[in-house]
Amino acid sequence: MPLAAADRSADVRISNTGPREVDIAGSIDPVTPIPHRYAHPRTGVEFPSPVPPGAGWPGDPAKTDTLVARDAAGVASLAAAVTDLGTLDAEVSVCCACPRLVSWRAEIATTKRRAYAEEPYWGRPVTGWGSARPRILVVGLAPAAHGGNRTGRVFTGDRSGDQLFAALHRCGLVTSPVSVDAADGLSTNDVRILAAVRCAPPGNVPTPAERVACEPWLVAEWRLVAPWVRVVVALGGFAWQAVLRLLGYDGARPKFGHGSAVVLPPGVVLLGSYHPSQQNMFTGRLTPAMLDDVFSAAIERSGMGGVADSR
Repeated sequence: MPLAAADRSADVRISNTGPREVDIAGSIDPVTPIPHRYAHPRTGVEFPSPVPPGAGWPGDPAKTDTLVARDAAGVASLAAAVTDLGTLDAEVSVCCACPRLVSWRAEIATTKRRAYAEEPYWGRPVTGWGSARPRILVVGLAPAAHGGNRTGRVFTGDRSGDQLFAALHRCGLVTSPVSVDAADGLSTNDVRILAAVRCAPPGNVPTPAERVACEPWLVAEWRLVAPWVRVVVALGGFAWQAVLRLLGYDGARPKFGHGSAVVLPPGVVLLGSYHPSQQNMFTGRLTPAMLDDVFSAAIERSGMGGVADSR
């Protein structure tokens, strides 16, 4: 059931020891403050790792009193009640519904990769990013452990993102060929990018239960952007299946493949692309030209006459 207004405006008390997690019933559990702080590589502002909500991270949509879903039922309730992308992004970014993913994202944010040992890691769920009224929606699998889980922005700071944003830039859908961090000034043109699962999973493989628990966030985001979307680009088979479920495709499931295309109700075109993973690019299974072909087709089938609305 959606949250009542009274539930969403719970009297939240914040101690001076740091932010607290708030579940959908309004109860408050303390979060142990993390003593070590690291300078953001662009802004120089220091943050704990992982970063608590409301600490001032670039683009952080959450506050210290943002409601936190603590289980799958909580995700479903919050997602059903959300009415705007700002609230959705805030609630996604503090979700704690899947214990394995919560533990893993925090562990990675603590142990880190050696190259980023002196940087703070976001270490939280990664929201959708880009236009609020996109003609093209790009859907991936999940954030990378040392990419989106580090930078706080989807497909940012890893090899897959390097390939994706270079292709988007060649097609005029983003303003820069590189996506480095959440404070780099990058913006989009009529495209929004998100992951079907919002937390980095171990081995880049979410469990079926984690996929199901996270799905209401995807449903809510689709509900808010659907009036403008004309084309969905699925990066990989996982995203392809997620979009087919999302749009309630009936009948035999169309087979995923690079360049696959199917028209889904209500007239949205689903295009398939191999995921721009380091392995796919290194082996030649996917090439920059192949990515360009998919996004050129997306632009054509979306009805865009060129670079358009960056809202």
